[in-house]
Amino acid sequence: MHSATYDKRIFSPSLLFRDLGFLISKAPALVGAVRNPDIGRVFTGKIMMVVTAVNGCTYCTWFHAQQAVTSGMSDTEIGDMFDLQFEASATEHELPALLYAQHYAETNRNPDPKMTERLDVFYGDRTASDIMLLIRVISFGNLLGNTFDAFPTRLKGQKAENSSALFELLFWLATFWLMLPAKWILQRRRSDGTKPDPTEETQ
Repeated sequence: MHSATYDKRIFSPSLLFRDLGFLISKAPALVGAVRNPDIGRVFTGKIMMVVTAVNGCTYCTWFHAQQAVTSGMSDTEIGDMFDLQFEASATEHELPALLYAQHYAETNRNPDPKMTERLDVFYGDRTASDIMLLIRVISFGNLLGNTFDAFPTRLKGQKAENSSALFELLFWLATFWLMLPAKWILQRRRSDGTKPDPTEETQ
């Protein structure tokens, strides 16, 4: 039985425009973060899976699980990330960032300043800043997917708290050209059994 509330985190109008402005202003820095040798593709994927596990975005869950398989991660490692039991599948270098990513998402983007300070001390200014930027990017992606689903879910009787049908409809209309193909691909991959998705519970 479904709850009467759509309980995934979604955008508000102000948060949407604030995040868009932030990411546009940080576009050059994002290129540097992706190329940071202290992070790398696998580490980046783990950060994004942990944040997605908290926020529960269907589209991001599938996409990042697929990327993880492509990068050589095992089903067990991927499952550990999405189950937030990543201590066994993380290196000593990765663990502080993954714990911070989980904390950032669970506190709804309001991390304890002491946690942020520890991240900075452990990785240094540049890498810590790059990690925080990657967390912001995947948080945006998560809320993009969740907000796209909010209006159709509202029509089924599950309403997001502190949100309006008008905003959700406008958001759906503004993003359907991007999200409907993504949804179609996701459904097709599931129906033909294409790997990966060890985390059906987050869907």
